[in-house]
Amino acid sequence: MFQITAPDMARADFIQRKIDSKTKPQGSLGKLESVAWQLALLQQTETISVTNPHILTFAGDHGISRHGLSIAPSEVTTQMVNNFLTGGAAINCFCRTNNVNLSVIDAGTKLEAEDHPDLIKQRLGNGTLDFTEQPAMSIQTVLKGLGLGAQQAVRVHQTGCNVIGFGEMGICNSSSAAALMAATLKIPASECVGYGTGISPDQLRKKTALIQVALDIHQSRLTSPLSILSVFGGFEIVQMVGGMLKAAELQMTILVDGFITTAAALMAYELYPEVLHYFIFCHQSEEQGHRLMLEHLKADPILHLDLRLGEGTGAALAVPLLRAACEFYNTMATFDQAGVEPVNGDT
Repeated sequence: MFQITAPDMARADFIQRKIDSKTKPQGSLGKLESVAWQLALLQQTETISVTNPHILTFAGDHGISRHGLSIAPSEVTTQMVNNFLTGGAAINCFCRTNNVNLSVIDAGTKLEAEDHPDLIKQRLGNGTLDFTEQPAMSIQTVLKGLGLGAQQAVRVHQTGCNVIGFGEMGICNSSSAAALMAATLKIPASECVGYGTGISPDQLRKKTALIQVALDIHQSRLTSPLSILSVFGGFEIVQMVGGMLKAAELQMTILVDGFITTAAALMAYELYPEVLHYFIFCHQSEEQGHRLMLEHLKADPILHLDLRLGEGTGAALAVPLLRAACEFYNTMATFDQAGVEPVNGDT
């Protein structure tokens, strides 16, 4: 379905030498150096850039929400979609501040939002089914969702965008993400489930128990990444997976937000391991499962801000750091240019 290749590593040593030749001790710019190295490797150009950065925020609802596992009912998903469209949410604030484009996609909310010129509707249904009783969706729906998400990556790429971020909105989508993680990594629900946006200890216990029951019920079905997505995925999650995979095929840099978006990245990786080269993990959230997923993916996130909102907020906040990495890589003087004695021996 996708054709993803690893970046050409022939320039890797040259890129590292260029970074090390700058007027600074080697490694002294920390994660900015690894970001610059990754961008240069992906872009394969003498100078690197963040061009027309764009975040796709997908919204969808989840059948498991009927068990009261969130601080809010499913209707809030649609209310927040409307908030995105009027510019009042955190993701709007951070995109405005950092000059990042934003698209809002209705992947399948319980209540359909009214038509709006800035709302992209590619609904897979009125929310998923309750995966504690049956698979969240069919394999056919998963495949359709992958294709729809891919279409959005193509659309954004055609604007000249080379850095694309992903975010989400969906009441109870942390339950879906935790189940996807547990099924994929083959670990208990208790290691994956967290407090989400702030549920009570009783809700946490109920959430953990329900997800573990679902893992046990569906055990025979959890045989492939596609079947795991079918059983536990969300409409917004499967569309994010498709968008990520198409973005990697188009050799775009992919900004991965928090727990739910990282679960989508995990599933994309399980389908096409080469996609990992294109991910920049933007932050580590407060969800306990996020740290474990990041460790599994050998990811070192840029930011540690105790975020737990979603929407793509961490991705938007990371963009200025990518721009800073580009600037030092492109314009910072070398020791030779500045007439400065190298501070790390022979550079």
